[in-house]
Amino acid sequence: MDRIQVAPRGLVVLLTAALLGACGEATPDPPAEPEGAGLDAAAAGTYVPTYERSFAFAGFTGDSVFLVPWLMRTVAGADSVVREARGWLGRRGTWDPFYAERWTTPPTRAPSRILPHGSLRLLVQDGDVIDGIIFGDGARRLELSFGEVQANWGGPRGESIELVEGVAYLADQRVEGVIAHMARASAGARPPGGDWAFLVSGDSMRLVLAADIEHGGDAEPVYRGYADTGTEERLWAEVRLSWSATEAFPPARRDIPVSWRVTAADGSLNGELRVLSSNIREGAGPGPLLPVLALYEVSGEISTAEGSYPVRGLLVHERR
Repeated sequence: MDRIQVAPRGLVVLLTAALLGACGEATPDPPAEPEGAGLDAAAAGTYVPTYERSFAFAGFTGDSVFLVPWLMRTVAGADSVVREARGWLGRRGTWDPFYAERWTTPPTRAPSRILPHGSLRLLVQDGDVIDGIIFGDGARRLELSFGEVQANWGGPRGESIELVEGVAYLADQRVEGVIAHMARASAGARPPGGDWAFLVSGDSMRLVLAADIEHGGDAEPVYRGYADTGTEERLWAEVRLSWSATEAFPPARRDIPVSWRVTAADGSLNGELRVLSSNIREGAGPGPLLPVLALYEVSGEISTAEGSYPVRGLLVHERR
């Protein structure tokens, strides 16, 4: 099977759980240690050190978008590190949540580093640069292969966002597309980041929207917008992604959004998004309101000063 050509930046190794035990720790990937992540700050604040790594592949097969989100989270406690990883395949209006694992590892100096586990394996270059994510379980196999970085940004909370050329392989199917890679962290008085979206319009627009906090708090979330048009990179420091319609989700006893209005503070970014398909699940908790994680395939239109773009992509909504 062909593989995407990657510029040589160092030796690429397949990192499995067995290999990890023998190789020791390497320099962690971003994000950097959040402010207030020490023991004193964690004890005085509300949030323990938490690291998120999200990889979202989007490619087109005919008139359908092919989505592969990987969401990974690490919570660094005093005596152990709790790790979670989840993977989904979204295509033709259906979602397959093919991987969901939660495990515990000993304390580490590099908790932000993502690790393989079970049927999750990683291709890693020198410097812990991720080159591929592989799911393999018997005859089932899904691979994301990373190419060159096309655009990258840093955010005010220490987050790192990259757009990377990529290829997804499923059995004998090969789909070219783009991978959005987002890393962010929280600790002490700093809350976790909120909802985010990755939208594509062919080769003409790739847009990431990321909220500073969750919806439902005392303050309304503020999003930042990061766009690559193929000829230039754009940044919007203040964007609102307001809910224009909601539906009840009884398992979590919450209302969840089903359409959105996008507006930048300076008026240079506007649009509408609506749900085409979704995968929604409730989490465990004392109640009465339960956590919820919703992955949406969305479509709509985004307008900037340069023109209007029909977009498709992924929107992740979470209430913890």
